[in-house]
Amino acid sequence: MIHKLEIDSVLFGFGSRKLLSDVYLKCETGKIIGLIGRNGTGKTSLFNIIYGTLTPNHKSIRLNEQSIRIPYKESGLIKYLPQYNFIPKQLTLKRIFSDFNLDFSLFEKLFIDFKTKYNSPINELSGGQRRLVEVYIIIKSTSKFILLDEPFSHLTPLLIETIKELIEEEKKNKGFLITDHLYNHIVDINNDLYLLADRKTHLIKNMKEIAFLGYIKEE
Repeated sequence: MIHKLEIDSVLFGFGSRKLLSDVYLKCETGKIIGLIGRNGTGKTSLFNIIYGTLTPNHKSIRLNEQSIRIPYKESGLIKYLPQYNFIPKQLTLKRIFSDFNLDFSLFEKLFIDFKTKYNSPINELSGGQRRLVEVYIIIKSTSKFILLDEPFSHLTPLLIETIKELIEEEKKNKGFLITDHLYNHIVDINNDLYLLADRKTHLIKNMKEIAFLGYIKEE
Protein backbone atom coordinates (compact mmCIF):
# COMPACT_ATOMS: atom_id res chain seq x y z
CA MET A 1 0.00 0.00 0.00
CA ILE A 2 1.26 3.48 -0.87
CA HIS A 3 0.95 5.98 1.99
CA LYS A 4 0.66 9.70 1.32
CA LEU A 5 1.76 12.47 3.70
CA GLU A 6 0.60 16.00 2.84
CA ILE A 7 1.43 19.30 4.50
CA ASP A 8 -0.24 22.62 3.73
CA SER A 9 -1.90 25.71 5.23
CA VAL A 10 1.20 26.35 7.33
CA LEU A 11 1.39 29.79 8.93
CA PHE A 12 4.44 30.47 11.08
CA GLY A 13 6.61 33.41 12.08
CA PHE A 14 8.29 35.38 14.84
CA GLY A 15 6.43 38.48 15.97
CA SER A 16 5.50 40.51 12.89
CA ARG A 17 7.88 38.54 10.65
CA LYS A 18 6.22 35.77 8.67
CA LEU A 19 8.57 32.88 7.92
CA LEU A 20 6.13 30.42 6.32
CA SER A 21 2.76 31.33 4.85
CA ASP A 22 2.10 29.36 1.65
CA VAL A 23 3.53 25.86 1.97
CA TYR A 24 2.52 22.64 0.30
CA LEU A 25 4.50 19.40 0.34
CA LYS A 26 3.52 15.89 -0.62
CA CYS A 27 5.58 12.81 0.18
CA GLU A 28 4.62 9.24 -0.67
CA THR A 29 6.16 5.95 0.33
CA GLY A 30 8.45 4.82 -2.46
CA LYS A 31 9.61 8.37 -3.22
CA ILE A 32 12.38 10.77 -2.24
CA ILE A 33 11.30 14.40 -1.92
CA GLY A 34 13.94 17.12 -1.83
CA LEU A 35 13.53 20.49 -0.14
CA ILE A 36 16.08 23.21 -0.87
CA GLY A 37 16.32 26.88 0.01
CA ARG A 38 18.66 29.55 1.26
CA ASN A 39 19.69 29.73 4.92
CA GLY A 40 17.02 31.33 7.05
CA THR A 41 14.09 30.53 4.78
CA GLY A 42 12.54 28.13 7.30
CA LYS A 43 13.46 24.63 6.13
CA THR A 44 14.34 23.35 9.60
CA SER A 45 11.32 25.07 11.12
CA LEU A 46 9.12 23.38 8.53
CA PHE A 47 10.64 19.98 9.33
CA ASN A 48 9.96 20.50 13.04
CA ILE A 49 6.39 21.52 12.26
CA ILE A 50 5.91 18.37 10.18
CA TYR A 51 7.45 16.21 12.89
CA GLY A 52 5.31 17.85 15.56
CA THR A 53 7.88 19.46 17.88
CA LEU A 54 7.19 23.03 16.72
CA THR A 55 3.72 24.53 16.93
CA PRO A 56 2.89 27.08 14.20
CA ASN A 57 0.00 29.50 14.07
CA HIS A 58 -1.74 27.09 11.71
CA LYS A 59 -1.04 23.87 9.85
CA SER A 60 -2.70 20.93 8.12
CA ILE A 61 -0.92 17.57 8.11
CA ARG A 62 -2.68 14.57 6.62
CA LEU A 63 -1.86 10.89 6.26
CA ASN A 64 -3.92 9.23 3.53
CA GLU A 65 -6.41 12.13 3.71
CA GLN A 66 -6.80 11.79 7.50
CA SER A 67 -5.71 14.68 9.71
CA ILE A 68 -2.70 14.05 11.97
CA ARG A 69 -2.21 16.42 14.90
CA ILE A 70 1.20 15.39 16.26
CA PRO A 71 2.92 13.04 13.78
CA TYR A 72 5.79 11.85 16.00
CA LYS A 73 3.28 10.50 18.52
CA GLU A 74 1.77 8.20 15.87
CA SER A 75 3.49 4.83 16.18
CA GLY A 76 5.52 3.85 13.13
CA LEU A 77 4.66 7.01 11.21
CA ILE A 78 7.71 9.28 11.17
CA LYS A 79 11.37 9.54 12.22
CA TYR A 80 13.46 12.72 12.14
CA LEU A 81 17.18 13.33 11.78
CA PRO A 82 17.90 16.85 13.12
CA GLN A 83 20.98 18.88 12.23
CA TYR A 84 22.41 18.47 15.73
CA ASN A 85 23.67 15.33 17.49
CA PHE A 86 20.64 13.78 19.18
CA ILE A 87 21.98 10.52 20.65
CA PRO A 88 23.04 10.82 24.32
CA LYS A 89 26.83 10.85 24.38
CA GLN A 90 27.20 8.11 27.00
CA LEU A 91 25.35 5.44 24.98
CA THR A 92 27.42 2.69 23.37
CA LEU A 93 26.89 1.57 19.80
CA LYS A 94 25.68 -1.76 21.20
CA ARG A 95 22.92 0.02 23.14
CA ILE A 96 22.03 2.34 20.24
CA PHE A 97 21.60 -0.45 17.71
CA SER A 98 19.66 -2.51 20.24
CA ASP A 99 17.30 0.40 20.99
CA PHE A 100 16.61 0.87 17.27
CA ASN A 101 16.33 -2.91 16.73
CA LEU A 102 19.04 -2.86 14.07
CA ASP A 103 21.73 -5.42 13.24
CA PHE A 104 25.17 -3.96 13.93
CA SER A 105 26.88 -6.60 11.81
CA LEU A 106 25.19 -5.22 8.67
CA PHE A 107 26.42 -1.76 9.58
CA GLU A 108 30.03 -2.81 10.13
CA LYS A 109 30.07 -4.68 6.81
CA LEU A 110 29.35 -1.37 5.10
CA PHE A 111 31.65 0.67 7.31
CA ILE A 112 34.60 -1.47 8.34
CA ASP A 113 36.14 1.26 10.54
CA PHE A 114 33.50 0.39 13.14
CA LYS A 115 34.52 -3.27 13.59
CA THR A 116 36.23 -2.54 16.91
CA LYS A 117 33.75 0.05 18.20
CA TYR A 118 30.71 -2.05 19.16
CA ASN A 119 31.16 -1.36 22.87
CA SER A 120 32.38 2.22 22.47
CA PRO A 121 30.33 5.21 23.71
CA ILE A 122 29.27 7.37 20.80
CA ASN A 123 31.11 10.41 22.19
CA GLU A 124 34.41 8.58 21.62
CA LEU A 125 33.82 8.64 17.87
CA SER A 126 34.93 11.41 15.54
CA GLY A 127 32.36 13.99 14.49
CA GLY A 128 31.96 12.35 11.08
CA GLN A 129 31.61 8.86 12.57
CA ARG A 130 29.01 10.04 15.05
CA ARG A 131 27.00 11.71 12.30
CA LEU A 132 27.23 8.57 10.16
CA VAL A 133 25.76 6.43 12.96
CA GLU A 134 22.88 8.87 13.46
CA VAL A 135 22.11 9.09 9.74
CA TYR A 136 22.22 5.31 9.35
CA ILE A 137 19.92 4.43 12.23
CA ILE A 138 17.28 6.96 11.17
CA ILE A 139 17.37 5.83 7.53
CA LYS A 140 17.09 2.16 8.57
CA SER A 141 14.52 2.67 11.34
CA THR A 142 11.03 1.24 11.08
CA SER A 143 8.84 4.10 9.91
CA LYS A 144 6.61 5.06 7.00
CA PHE A 145 8.31 8.45 6.57
CA ILE A 146 11.80 9.76 7.23
CA LEU A 147 12.81 13.42 7.58
CA LEU A 148 16.52 14.10 7.02
CA ASP A 149 17.91 17.55 7.87
CA GLU A 150 21.46 17.95 6.51
CA PRO A 151 22.25 14.20 6.31
CA PHE A 152 25.37 14.73 4.17
CA SER A 153 27.08 17.27 6.43
CA HIS A 154 30.41 16.14 7.96
CA LEU A 155 30.56 13.07 5.70
CA THR A 156 33.23 12.32 3.11
CA PRO A 157 32.22 12.10 -0.58
CA LEU A 158 32.55 8.30 -0.48
CA LEU A 159 30.31 8.01 2.58
CA ILE A 160 27.77 10.35 0.99
CA GLU A 161 27.49 8.03 -2.01
CA THR A 162 26.93 5.05 0.30
CA ILE A 163 24.23 6.92 2.21
CA LYS A 164 22.51 7.85 -1.06
CA GLU A 165 22.49 4.17 -2.03
CA LEU A 166 20.97 3.28 1.34
CA ILE A 167 18.21 5.85 0.88
CA GLU A 168 17.45 4.49 -2.59
CA GLU A 169 17.22 0.99 -1.12
CA GLU A 170 15.07 1.96 1.85
CA LYS A 171 12.62 4.02 -0.21
CA LYS A 172 11.02 0.76 -1.37
CA ASN A 173 9.04 0.81 1.88
CA LYS A 174 9.34 4.42 3.05
CA GLY A 175 8.96 8.00 1.95
CA PHE A 176 11.89 10.39 2.39
CA LEU A 177 11.87 14.15 2.79
CA ILE A 178 15.42 15.53 2.64
CA THR A 179 16.99 18.95 2.90
CA ASP A 180 20.72 19.69 2.62
CA HIS A 181 22.84 22.64 1.50
CA LEU A 182 24.74 20.13 -0.69
CA TYR A 183 21.78 20.27 -3.03
CA ASN A 184 23.44 18.40 -5.90
CA HIS A 185 23.18 15.18 -3.89
CA ILE A 186 19.46 15.77 -3.42
CA VAL A 187 19.04 16.46 -7.13
CA ASP A 188 20.79 13.14 -7.87
CA ILE A 189 18.21 11.03 -6.03
CA ASN A 190 14.97 13.00 -5.69
CA ASN A 191 11.68 12.12 -7.32
CA ASP A 192 10.26 15.58 -6.68
CA LEU A 193 12.05 18.77 -5.70
CA TYR A 194 10.64 21.76 -3.83
CA LEU A 195 12.30 25.13 -3.31
CA LEU A 196 11.37 27.19 -0.26
CA ALA A 197 11.56 30.89 -1.09
CA ASP A 198 9.50 33.98 -0.23
CA ARG A 199 7.73 32.03 2.54
CA LYS A 200 6.29 29.48 0.10
CA THR A 201 7.23 26.22 -1.57
CA HIS A 202 7.71 25.96 -5.33
CA LEU A 203 7.59 22.58 -7.09
CA ILE A 204 10.65 22.60 -9.35
CA LYS A 205 10.60 21.09 -12.83
CA ASN A 206 14.09 22.05 -14.01
CA MET A 207 17.24 23.78 -12.79
CA LYS A 208 16.39 26.98 -14.66
CA GLU A 209 13.49 27.47 -12.25
CA ILE A 210 15.89 27.27 -9.31
CA ALA A 211 18.03 29.98 -10.88
CA PHE A 212 14.98 32.11 -11.69
CA LEU A 213 13.88 31.95 -8.05
CA GLY A 214 17.32 33.07 -6.90
CA TYR A 215 18.69 29.91 -5.30
CA ILE A 216 21.61 29.44 -7.71
CA LYS A 217 23.18 31.49 -10.46
CA GLU A 218 22.14 30.53 -13.96
CA GLU A 219 25.08 29.26 -16.00
